[in-house]
Amino acid sequence: MSNFTHLHVHSEYSIFDGVSRIKDLVTTAKSYGMNAIAVTDHGNMYGAIDLYTECIEQGIKPILGSEVYVAINDHKIKDQTERSPYHMTILAKNNIGYSNLVKLLTIANTKGIYYRPRIDKELLTQYKEGLIILSGCPSGEISRSIVNESYEQAKSKALWYSSNFDDYYLEIMRHDNVDNLKEINENLIRISNETGIPLVATNDSHYTHKTDNITHDVCLCIQTNNMISDSSRLKFEASSYYLKSFEEMKDLFSDIPEALNNTVKISEMCDVTLDLDTTKIPEFKIEDGSDPMSYLQKICAEGFLKLFSNPDEKYKERMRYELDVIQQTNYADYFLVVWDIAKYSRENNILFNVRGSAAASLVLYCLGVTLIDPLEYNLVFERFLNLERKEMPDVDLDFPDNKRENVLQYVVEKYGIEHVAQIITFGTYGARGSIRDVGRVSGMEYSELDPIAKAVPFGPNINLETAMKSDSMKPFLSKYKNILDISQSIEGLVRHSSTHAAAVVISEHPLNEFIPLQTSSKSNSSDMLMTQYAMDPVAKLGLLKMDFLGLSNLTMIAECFELIKKTRGIDLSIESIDLEDKKTFDLLSSGKTLGVFQLEGDGMTRYIKQLKPTSINDVSAMIALYRPGPMEQIPKFIEGKHGKIPNYIHKILEQNLEETYGVIVYQDQVLYIFREMAGYSLGEADIVRKSMGKKISEIMIAEKNKFISRCISNGYEENLASEVFNLIEPFAGYAFNKAHSVSYALISYITAYLKANFLEEFLTSSMNLRMQDSEAINKFVQEAKLNDIVVSPPDINTSFTKFSLLGVNGTKHISFGLNAIKNVGTNASESIVSLRKSINKFDSIEDIFENIDTSVATTKTIESLVKVGAFDKYGDRLAILDKLEDLIAVSSSMMKAKKLNQASMFEYLPADQKISTEIRFNKNINTDPSEKQIWEKELLGVKLSTNFENEKIIMQAGESYITTHEQINNIVSSSNKNIKILGQPISIEKLSYIDKRTNKEKYYFKSRIDLLDSEIETVCFNQNFNNIKLWDDHKLLVLDAYVRNRNNQMSIYFNDANMFEPNQNSNNNISRSTKSLLIEIDNINTNDSDFKNLVNLLNQSKGEMPVYIKMDDEIIEYNNLQVGTDVKNIIDTNLANFCRTKIINEDIFQIIN
Repeated sequence: MSNFTHLHVHSEYSIFDGVSRIKDLVTTAKSYGMNAIAVTDHGNMYGAIDLYTECIEQGIKPILGSEVYVAINDHKIKDQTERSPYHMTILAKNNIGYSNLVKLLTIANTKGIYYRPRIDKELLTQYKEGLIILSGCPSGEISRSIVNESYEQAKSKALWYSSNFDDYYLEIMRHDNVDNLKEINENLIRISNETGIPLVATNDSHYTHKTDNITHDVCLCIQTNNMISDSSRLKFEASSYYLKSFEEMKDLFSDIPEALNNTVKISEMCDVTLDLDTTKIPEFKIEDGSDPMSYLQKICAEGFLKLFSNPDEKYKERMRYELDVIQQTNYADYFLVVWDIAKYSRENNILFNVRGSAAASLVLYCLGVTLIDPLEYNLVFERFLNLERKEMPDVDLDFPDNKRENVLQYVVEKYGIEHVAQIITFGTYGARGSIRDVGRVSGMEYSELDPIAKAVPFGPNINLETAMKSDSMKPFLSKYKNILDISQSIEGLVRHSSTHAAAVVISEHPLNEFIPLQTSSKSNSSDMLMTQYAMDPVAKLGLLKMDFLGLSNLTMIAECFELIKKTRGIDLSIESIDLEDKKTFDLLSSGKTLGVFQLEGDGMTRYIKQLKPTSINDVSAMIALYRPGPMEQIPKFIEGKHGKIPNYIHKILEQNLEETYGVIVYQDQVLYIFREMAGYSLGEADIVRKSMGKKISEIMIAEKNKFISRCISNGYEENLASEVFNLIEPFAGYAFNKAHSVSYALISYITAYLKANFLEEFLTSSMNLRMQDSEAINKFVQEAKLNDIVVSPPDINTSFTKFSLLGVNGTKHISFGLNAIKNVGTNASESIVSLRKSINKFDSIEDIFENIDTSVATTKTIESLVKVGAFDKYGDRLAILDKLEDLIAVSSSMMKAKKLNQASMFEYLPADQKISTEIRFNKNINTDPSEKQIWEKELLGVKLSTNFENEKIIMQAGESYITTHEQINNIVSSSNKNIKILGQPISIEKLSYIDKRTNKEKYYFKSRIDLLDSEIETVCFNQNFNNIKLWDDHKLLVLDAYVRNRNNQMSIYFNDANMFEPNQNSNNNISRSTKSLLIEIDNINTNDSDFKNLVNLLNQSKGEMPVYIKMDDEIIEYNNLQVGTDVKNIIDTNLANFCRTKIINEDIFQIIN
């Protein structure tokens, strides 16, 4: 038993300043024979519950505390006099002390923040019961008074604390190279001797082991953005701030052993017991006084009868079972809280959806919380709630992201602001981020550091230990060992805190009685605070936590419903949508998935097109499978869908895997197999599934033996049981929760349904959803055009802040949203629309500049509006821009005059000065169409002043030609490099260069081509190219092109160009009609001798085909290679072997048509 306890310890939750992981701290303290340990992080208790549970598990006492900041005078004062608050170590002696410390930290982090979260003496006195006060480090009030004031003043202050607090100690620590520390310690001992105030020894630990000082120093540099080499930076000069043993502390304080003994005395005084065994769900108050369970049963019965007029017995049995489990777990209040939130949302026309395992509950379905019949989709209730699992269920609710705050505000009003909070989350150092941060503060250049970080493989849960075993990291292991070692030591440490995107806690009692709170990192109208405990600690305390996630796709669906009602008079709801709509499944089968939730993107679209789904189950399975790991099962799933019969090793697998064609897709299937073969309850099976997912070999062996044993007891052969377990095992970790997958599949289906049946409304809503994503807007505009839907350019007289669908009767068109224009923004667009409504419309440009507020709609804003055509009604774009400065000046004068209540200045201006399109705009100025397109592409992300017929031809030819830059990017990674590009010519120029080998002038052509999604630049080195005039005709061109990717830099070359003939076709395969050959050589690894050897080899195979040797940006032409029908087969072996050592890409030779 140690005679010392560490009472001043910083964990990783003293962010950047502490690097100790709580588990390591507890383990180390226990290894020293210590029976307790405190954690006292700066101004917070982030790690308190982790410390508590870890200490209980390891059998030592947790001491909960914090190093708080105390204001010089008053925590409410926020000026330079309060710039450097005192430090003080506070420990909770008992549960009252814990509650008081929680209250103090809540006040500090909500009302006392000025650089640091601060309390003051008045607050400390008010909440002193149950607290043990240590005077603190050299930044404590007594220590500062010794240095800056006088001994007597320091003594007087110490006596004040001693007389006002029952348990007050003078904290003493000993480290080298700390300014004034020797003087401070001598005077602290003197004060103690003269006053009887006891001393207590601490070590102010910031890291666990002595060798961790380097990790700590690097983290300080990352925090302060300094280089390690900077001699003037913040630094702990000594390496003594670690968790020392009793023997080390005894040697350090041999002259004052009572300071060590007092640490044990304090640890024995501390006894905080947290209730982690009971739930603290808020009581749901019922107006008629019913008990919660009776009321839940009543409203469930009502919902059940509405949904099922003639239900099967299995539905009745499922309802009885779920209600029985709810009653046994005492969660009736929980379900009523959730039902009430759903009820409020429905009554206020707020769409919502349930994610996760909650969708498996028939009770929630009958309460109107979920949208899915769990029995129809064979969902397992035990994945949500079961008697074997001692965890509160999770109900995760999705709301439109623009309505989430409304729901949160309702919850706050219902339960009280003190009972509701958002939950904190902590960001940690990832593998790549660790390398970048450590390398940066070590002084490495970005160009040297970036390749190391990028060598870390992508993938779920990749850490540096795993990464350093990969081939991509091997070249860096030796040279950068120190960087990688330090990076590994900080990996996983807390880097920052923020508000969880969705998590909310609702409590029966005021939260600040047992959870420290702080201001949220997100501003919101509800003024909700944020817990200092993360999700797991909140759950351990037995609190009701829910996810309220803002889902933008629900916003889109809600807006689409509104548009449909406005334009077509159809009142749609999620419940009214036909879930077997043929048009919807036809749309998915055609691959037109742009904008469809979870199903867009090249990879998913390709699989959905192959699958040709005919049910929500199909969509659900694809969502579950399209992830790393199970993705490799997709082809098998698709084959099964189209008739290939799977091989089942036993009929029991066929019963459970038939709906997914022999593929284990869902966790639910694993549970059913465990139940039916080994007799597990579904709740028990779920616990086993979770443990299997951890991939711990000892657990896997034990579970396998248990499974086999129970299978044998049920009459199955041992070999079969073993084979089934081996089949299940790989899937247990990444099989998907079916309830979650089906929930998302429903949203996917709804978005597809809206697209298939209400395309104009769908596209309008989708563009509003992605208003700031110009690439997405471009794609939606192209899809609109392909479907003969007009997207009109912005118009100052008709456009609104968002994209809008105009023309209720007859032909509809989508009007481009003002807020989607670069440099305009919400404030300016709303101001313009509001002004237009107030004066009905802008009859002339005078109306605009006489009334517009140029402090909101700035010159840059108006310039952008003009460039994209919003003012086209009043004149040419360049002509208006030519006089824009004058117009803005008059507008500004007009605004000043209005503020002075003067009459319209226009009435008194001379005739030749009045704003007039006739007078002011130069009719000889005309904007070139190409200039308009450049502006539109820059400011809108899409060209609206284009030849629509040409664009439609390009879109329809997309299957046969490369028509987008995105397609080119996809081709780069494949071996098929020769392509045919279809696009509209923009420009071409002929340039020259000197061939350094022959000293002769050569020519090349640089061209710009407009594709559907962007412009590309492409180069031609073919000396015989003579079709340059094609660019003058502005007709569609087909380029015979090829793509090269060198050092992640893509270059596009073409060898010839021809006018597009609508009936011509291309399969974009490598042409056998070869005209030339490109050999690209790595100039870095090739010397003059190598090049001479290559020339000699070429001269041995003279022929008619031009050969281009590319070294960096130089092209040298050699007409000296023999060519047959298959170039790769006839190339000389010596030449091929030589090139393999010098070529960058896998393809040694690039055939150019």
